[in-house]
Amino acid sequence: MDESWTPLLISGGIVFFLLLISGFFSGSETALTASSRPRMHQLAKNGDKRAKTVIGLQERKDRMIGAILLGNNLVNILASALTTSLFLSLFGEAGVAYATLVMTALVLIFAEVLPKTWALTKPDSMALMVAPIMNVLTTLFAPITATVHLIVRATLHLFGLKLADEANEEHKEEELRGAIELHEGSEPEVKQEQKMLRSILDLDDVDISDIITHRSNVVMLDLSDPTLVNVDKVLDSTFTRIPLFENDPDNIVGVLHAKPLLRAVRAHQNSLESIDLKELSSDPWYVPETTTLLDQLEAFRERKEHFAVVVDEYGSFMGIITLEDILEEIVGEIDDEQDVTVKGVNMLSDGRYWIDGTVTLRDLNREFEWGLPDDDAATVAGLILYESRTIPVVGQTFQFFGFRFEITEREGNRIKSLILTPPVEEEAEEEKD
Repeated sequence: MDESWTPLLISGGIVFFLLLISGFFSGSETALTASSRPRMHQLAKNGDKRAKTVIGLQERKDRMIGAILLGNNLVNILASALTTSLFLSLFGEAGVAYATLVMTALVLIFAEVLPKTWALTKPDSMALMVAPIMNVLTTLFAPITATVHLIVRATLHLFGLKLADEANEEHKEEELRGAIELHEGSEPEVKQEQKMLRSILDLDDVDISDIITHRSNVVMLDLSDPTLVNVDKVLDSTFTRIPLFENDPDNIVGVLHAKPLLRAVRAHQNSLESIDLKELSSDPWYVPETTTLLDQLEAFRERKEHFAVVVDEYGSFMGIITLEDILEEIVGEIDDEQDVTVKGVNMLSDGRYWIDGTVTLRDLNREFEWGLPDDDAATVAGLILYESRTIPVVGQTFQFFGFRFEITEREGNRIKSLILTPPVEEEAEEEKD
């Protein structure tokens, strides 16, 4: 062989080797990002060290991707430079065009499409195979990739742009919601799982004012009443915690638990009037109505409490919120063997629904998969008042969002009950379209 061909063959061999390295980086990126995280966690739990390495790389994805891009660009640029030099020696100035065409085809096919396609067919096994090497390279390239990130952030900052963590959180939440919707199945168990998962994600978007028990429906004890009357109220009630007030319902002075009251009743069987209900009660815990369900759930856990009094921005008593209320937002109402699980709703024989005015729109939408808007009103009675801009009379009917509302009972200015007729399925489908 002519010795003049030796440098060309060496250059070609180096380019081929660089393309292999480029393919390794491309395939590694796809495998490490597409591998199954649950399976990796299971393998790591069983003692697989490579699976632990994969998890470590996925948890610091920005450093991993930075190292892969750095390595991939280095070898691709070096391969292109060598190929251009090689083709210039063979074809003169036209070699630049030839080198561009050849390297574009080689990089696209052998350094991008082929390795990534292969990685997608077996992402888990390939991720385990490349993880030790990528872990070393990520560590070696860490100072360079960190510098690159600083430069990128500083450049974006000059244009008034920031890499906000909130955007990443929103993206993760969208991915979770998408995964929930892709969870296929028509079984009731699958649908219930989807409802529960969606409800968990909604906890941070819903205020407690949307699910509180309104003050008009709260069982309360007036300390000005005789003790025997209040004891009977507690015994007749289905609740274990009852607020106490003096003279004015806004003046809540305590929350009485049924257990200490029963102990006191047993100790004072012959002198119930001597029982001091206020002394038996605990101090009320006030929370603002704008608190989110997620924050309130965390607060219940931290304080080891189950009951809170909800007030508005002026400090007026709005209602109560319990730990059970929030849990039922996730798992749904826990009820007897009934077709309708929402309290205050009865299905009539003709397909209509008798509904108590205090039933929340969220409960109706969750139970019957309706689309009644709950942005401006929390209850079905509130929706009618908001949309009609009037206080309706008994027998008056309204048509909103395809639903028909007929007022059946009113107490003062409050809608106590109504008959709701949902749209027929054909009409509901047309509205969705």
